[in-house]
Amino acid sequence: MSPMPRTDRLPVAARRRPSGLLAILILAGCASSGAEVGAQDLARCVPAERYLTESLGMVAETGPDMLDDWRTDRMLPGCRVTAAGSTALEMGDVAENLYAGLFATAWERTPDPQDAPNESSYRLRQGETDCLFSFYHNIVIGTPAEFRVMNTLVIPPGEKRYNVLAQCVPAMDSNG
Repeated sequence: MSPMPRTDRLPVAARRRPSGLLAILILAGCASSGAEVGAQDLARCVPAERYLTESLGMVAETGPDMLDDWRTDRMLPGCRVTAAGSTALEMGDVAENLYAGLFATAWERTPDPQDAPNESSYRLRQGETDCLFSFYHNIVIGTPAEFRVMNTLVIPPGEKRYNVLAQCVPAMDSNG
């Protein structure tokens, strides 16, 4: 049974900023030019981006993505949200708050999620969208979007950077 995030510490809205791990390294390799991704695919990321920017005060960028889906063994058009934030909290607490807040805002585990909660990566569903949310810090995945959000982020003294990558595709049963 996977550990569930604590819900006694929901995220508190952070300062407004300019808008705009193995699993992470594997996910970074799944990105492509996104040439086959349409507007409806990008719209799948709106709830994830809204949560990260409005609830957590992160700097985020959404873009097209082609994702290697384990359920279908196909490349699926989708989107990704790359976000950067800062905190004075311990990173474990930040990750717990991230997921507790997602669960409190209508996101739920997908059937047969095939995620890595012990590595701070959860596959969640909201409506007709499945997103793999991955929390990370002290590493970079090296995408241009990641560098842009990190360069936009203003880190106050005494705080440190953390990142969230959300990759979203149409919701489907675990058997594809």
